[in-house]
Amino acid sequence: MLDLQKIRADFPILIQKVNGKQLVYFDNGATSQKPKVVIDAITKYYEEINANIHRGVHTLSQLATDAYEVSRRKIQNHINAKFPHEVIFTSGTTHAINAVANGFVSLLKTGDEVLVSALEHHSNIVPWQMLCERTGAFLKVIPMNETGELIIPEFDKLLSDKTKIVAVNHISNALGTINPIEYMIEKAHEFGAAILIDGAQATPHLKPDVQSLDCDFYVFSGHKICGPTGVGILYGKETWLNKLPPYQGGGEMIATVTFEKTTYADLPHKFEAGTPNIEGGIVLGTALDYLNEIGFDDIAAYEQELLVYATEKLQQIDGLKIYGTAENKASVLSFNIGGIHPYDIGTIIDKLGIAVRTGHHCAQPIMDFYNIPGTIRASFAFYNTKEEIDIFVEALQKAKMMLS
Repeated sequence: MLDLQKIRADFPILIQKVNGKQLVYFDNGATSQKPKVVIDAITKYYEEINANIHRGVHTLSQLATDAYEVSRRKIQNHINAKFPHEVIFTSGTTHAINAVANGFVSLLKTGDEVLVSALEHHSNIVPWQMLCERTGAFLKVIPMNETGELIIPEFDKLLSDKTKIVAVNHISNALGTINPIEYMIEKAHEFGAAILIDGAQATPHLKPDVQSLDCDFYVFSGHKICGPTGVGILYGKETWLNKLPPYQGGGEMIATVTFEKTTYADLPHKFEAGTPNIEGGIVLGTALDYLNEIGFDDIAAYEQELLVYATEKLQQIDGLKIYGTAENKASVLSFNIGGIHPYDIGTIIDKLGIAVRTGHHCAQPIMDFYNIPGTIRASFAFYNTKEEIDIFVEALQKAKMMLS
């Protein structure tokens, strides 16, 4: 389905060697690599239209503004938002979650409840803890089971009229579990609660349809979908974005300013204080164009093929245990080998040119649940190959022999 030779040729970094070995990049869950069209678009912006946006009457400013707003509309179409002003540019997923959590400070009172899941990244835990500390609300946790799936009947029990917002990831960064967010969104709304979906790990693998999902907020990062670092998206329903106060104050997000009172600009500018990452916003649109040209259905099908192949190969290694065996998974494998520390495995296979992530993956509660210090995480992308998986498995065998 995919022309892998052509696709891999689009990514300059994939031809390089690391420690004298051909690079095998399996840390896509942390950040994806960038195709040449994205790299060229970054250069083109700075060489041809570098200027501040929304403010200048001169030609470069108008060109930059037009390109930035064209990208906003590309993102609107990609996620099927109803209006372009429901698409807010942020510095990333973490910024987007904090913007929403900060806005809820004015909406919560003592005794209200916020639900998060046991599968969350720290960026979808800590902002809500901070919110609860400021408001007197309580943080409740949706538990998980041994397979790495949320216990949905317990989620049902936690929901009540006190629940004001639910924050859950679409796909777990540490385990690859795909959560049943359609059901969770519907149930949250039955109790009048808002729901935020952390799509940082989902958007590389699928196209979210925010209107079909009916989520109130959906957030993701550009750098995980072949775009630049330092740019992300907060999608929010217009009604919610109008209800929330702005997260930051400064230029661009105002209508009028006097020393007596400031009035805020309309959406989306209300949430976009200061000079944004203009290049990042523009080039995020380029990255989505690239991925859509390949096709998300084909990407998802191929990555599932890689997941099945890698799972079968890894299970042939004696003493290897996979954490996260949910029925619905993205192309992520999190595992340990015997009593060997994941850091030691990661260090050795790095010498063989293989990049994986080791540690708790900013999901320490998951590791505490399994009573382990961390895992080795291999996360696959559409530009990876089965041959790379074979090299990876051979390297793990060597590392195991050295460390046993």
